[in-house]
This record gives sequence, C-alpha cells and structure tokens, in this order.
Amino acid sequence: MLAEEDRRALARGLRRRDPDLLDALIVRYQYRLFRYLIYICGNRETAEDLFQETWVRVLDRGHQYDGKSKFETWLFSIARHLVIDLHRRKRPQSLDALTEAEENPIQLLAVGPSALDLAAASEEQAGLLESLNQLPVILREVLLLRFQEDLKLEEIAAVLGVPMGTVKSRLYRALEQLRELIERANL
Repeated sequence: MLAEEDRRALARGLRRRDPDLLDALIVRYQYRLFRYLIYICGNRETAEDLFQETWVRVLDRGHQYDGKSKFETWLFSIARHLVIDLHRRKRPQSLDALTEAEENPIQLLAVGPSALDLAAASEEQAGLLESLNQLPVILREVLLLRFQEDLKLEEIAAVLGVPMGTVKSRLYRALEQLRELIERANL
C-alpha cells in the first residue's frame, strides 16, 4: 500500500511541476534511462538528445501521470515513443530497422550490475554482445527491459503498448534466437 501512496504523492508533485522532485527523479533514473536509450538507438549522441527530451516531456506532461502504475513504466514509455517519433521523422520504418543503418554495434553501458550485465561480464562477453547485436531491435528491447531493467512482464507490456501475450512471445523468441546465435558462435 505504501508504494501506491508514494506513486500518488509523485503524481501530485509532477502536477505541481516540483523542480526538486524532478531533480530527484533524474538522479534516481538517469543511468537506467540513458542505458535504455543508447541500447535502443545505438548512437550515444542521439541517446543524449532523447534523454534530455524525455525529461522535458516528464516536466511538461507530468499532469498525465496518475500514479496507478510505476513511474519507471511511464518514463520508459515516453522514451520509447520519442525514439519511434524521431525515426518516423527521419524515414518511415519499423522499430526493427532503427539500428540496422547504424555502423557501430551497440555497446552496453556498465551502470550497476543487472542480470544482463553479469552475463556480459563473463568470459563470453564479446560473443554475447555480438549475438545480441544480431537480434532484431524489437526482440533486443524486450530482453533489455526484462533482464537489464528488471521490469515485470506487465510493465513491459505497458511500456511497449502491446498485449501481455505479445510480450511473452517476443521474450520467448528473443531467448530462443539468442540461444541459437550463441550456439552457432560456439561451434
């Protein structure tokens, strides 16, 4: 019950556009948000721009947060929509095509240990990252949200704006394809 009361207090603070609250939120979520953006964009400069724009949107649209869901779910949804909007303005493509044009493979940021960070820290780090980079963005995103950001399936569905069954099938496909890629690399 306390978490729900905290979320309601957070919603009230966002409606008031409390600058101290925004500062505290940035400090709390900056690393996770930036890591998510750089992973999805594959470009540090673009991720930095979208990071700033995400916090501007949080300030401008804080009145839309109702406190019924976790703040991080709402935050990642804003960031994801900004990424999609950016790429729609550039050229009409699917989310899968977002990083295909990028020449540099995605590098995971080392910001606090998570399940994905611990796996990447093993001796197969290079192979794992190479295999992850071969997955379609839509599948990498589900893996990132689940294992690196440690979101629950319901929260991932809210961030992505898709049904729970879609999240489950994407997660299953992502894990299966990742397993196949790693096995192929180890042959």
